[in-house]
Amino acid sequence: MSDQPSGVPAENGADDTPRKAAVRQEGRHEDAPRREAAPGDAGPPRSSARMTKQDAAPGGRRSGASHGASHGASSWAAYEPPPPPAWVAAAKPEEPPPIGGAALWAVLATGTLAGLLLGDGLGLNVLLAALPAALAAYFAGRAAGRGIHPWSLVWAAGGTALLLVPALRDAGWPTFLALAAALATGSLALHGTRTWRGTLIGCVGVFGEVLPGVLWAWHGLRERADGSRDRWWPVVRTAGVAAVLLAVFGALFAGADAAFADLLAGLVPEVSVSDGPAHALLFVLGVAAALGAARTAAAPWRWDRVEGGRGRPRGRMEWALPLVVLNALFAAFIAIQLAVLFGGYDKVLSETGLTYSEYARQGFWQLLTVTLLTLVVIALALRWAPRGAARDRTLVRAVLGVLCALTLVVVFSALRRMELYVDAYGLTRLRVSVAGIELWFGIVIVLIMAAGVFGGRWLPRAVVASAAAVVLCFGLVSPDGLVAEQNVRRFERTGQIDLAYLRGLSADAVPALDTLPEPQRSCALRDIARDVLDGDKPWYATSYGETRARAVLTARPADRMELPCGGLDREGRTPESR
Repeated sequence: MSDQPSGVPAENGADDTPRKAAVRQEGRHEDAPRREAAPGDAGPPRSSARMTKQDAAPGGRRSGASHGASHGASSWAAYEPPPPPAWVAAAKPEEPPPIGGAALWAVLATGTLAGLLLGDGLGLNVLLAALPAALAAYFAGRAAGRGIHPWSLVWAAGGTALLLVPALRDAGWPTFLALAAALATGSLALHGTRTWRGTLIGCVGVFGEVLPGVLWAWHGLRERADGSRDRWWPVVRTAGVAAVLLAVFGALFAGADAAFADLLAGLVPEVSVSDGPAHALLFVLGVAAALGAARTAAAPWRWDRVEGGRGRPRGRMEWALPLVVLNALFAAFIAIQLAVLFGGYDKVLSETGLTYSEYARQGFWQLLTVTLLTLVVIALALRWAPRGAARDRTLVRAVLGVLCALTLVVVFSALRRMELYVDAYGLTRLRVSVAGIELWFGIVIVLIMAAGVFGGRWLPRAVVASAAAVVLCFGLVSPDGLVAEQNVRRFERTGQIDLAYLRGLSADAVPALDTLPEPQRSCALRDIARDVLDGDKPWYATSYGETRARAVLTARPADRMELPCGGLDREGRTPESR
């Protein structure tokens, strides 16, 4: 593209092909006879069609007071913006077709459900609001001619399963992780990427399509509204009449029968005037999210097309020697660990001066860091690995394969230390979380080893899928329930329990805490019982964990008075048991 205005002759014999092409587009060749001016045809003067180099200002505009307003306007009209960067041009999607009626109705349903259901808490309502958004994306993608890839079905199924976690568990932290993972898998289902760059960006790519989705829907609505009032106005009128009839006769039936009124109150969301702004905001957010998903499904960014440069291959000795030394260090550490794991604790503790629990606590965090840094080392080593001949590939597989195998032993050692740490101090939310992270690191290392044998084309998607699977399992096993169960078993074995910590758990911990003897049981369940029994959540915002806890606490009420905890020490022991 040139910044030179049209009508300026090329200087010094420069190629004037663009000028000829522009002339041909106007329907005539530059060698054709010039049309005579018709009477009254006020064409531009000959002098205005030319300008000298001294008259031209930077950017293709003429300088000086001699230029008229009409010439300045034509110069600005001839201006073309600079081309986008190469990576934007490669990844930028095509313009999607106008949004269809089915997608619009699905978007409206998403906003309505979000505004009505999501204001009372998180439960089954998250899945109910997400389903019409998925339908909007499906209708938009089908209208754009996009097919469904098998991996898109995998991501969609995983996202749906993750949205079940809020309906099953009351704890907020596994719910947050599940919702974040569901957004990532849903975004991947819309993009359909396979490379590392495309997979990582695709996890959050749908957020960048929210504003373009709103503009896309606005233009589509304007096009559909022109001359289509006869089609959409009867639909709106019919929906309004149906809503009025339901409201009037529903209120009359509710006043006539108390049982029907209770059923209607449980099914229909309760919306008050004071909550109007919050419900309106949720409606807007639901519509925006559904439009972003639909816009992504219709025309996703193609991040796989962005080419990333690989690192310059290193020589065999330069690349392999640091990794061989690292493997030797890993082997020496693992040899000591095997001796410790098979009964050498007494000797190690006597030489270090640490207690049993201090040794376990100190080692776990270092080994977790070692596992993470090893994954970074493997990624960098693959970037600069020699890849000239078959011997180079064999060297890479051998050195990195040994490093991965040794790292798996480190992962096992870290998990073993966490087990010792939990036996000494009890299980907490933080400890079960970092143990899950360490376990996922081990899964990633196994996937890397499999990629070295079978090829790594599938590795990016497999790593993200394993992360989503770990988050799903983490939510399904009820981490708060695990924490409560382990602490109850520790109390039965040692007579020690941290009741102050257990009182901060969610309703998922009630079945395990219900097995404690009194007064420890009532002391642990006092705060949880207040939240569960005094709360008034609708069915769609109540989790299975809350329902089960309410049943347990109703059958065996906990003493909510301060007295049960007054005679217990910090470790939950009564004066008689000390």
